[in-house]
Amino acid sequence: MQTRLLVIPFLLALASGCTEKQDEVSKAKRTFIQQGKASYYARSFHGEQTASGETFNQNELVAAHKTLPFGTRVKVTNLENGKQVTVRIVDRGPFKPGRIIDLSRVAASKIDLIEDGVVNAKIEKVD
Repeated sequence: MQTRLLVIPFLLALASGCTEKQDEVSKAKRTFIQQGKASYYARSFHGEQTASGETFNQNELVAAHKTLPFGTRVKVTNLENGKQVTVRIVDRGPFKPGRIIDLSRVAASKIDLIEDGVVNAKIEKVD
């Protein structure tokens, strides 16, 4: 009986430690940060079907990313001026080396990307 009483606190301590580790692993999976070049879609894609099946609308806050699941929301920061915009991933791309995200025209204009065409950016997954 006394052995059993010693085992219970040990198991409770072990279980609580596992929960903390699981929470850390779960948080790490939810966190996504990437830096690279951001660009924006050409007007010719307006009205075309995206990889997610949605019709691309250059007037919506949407973007293309190579691997993030469709529907994921990311905050895009123009590292040259600090301006930010949050977009939803609806397509795949960009396919030029070094580029990490293609923004819709309206999203690109919110971070002053239109004139330069390509800027250094950071993207962060938003819950």
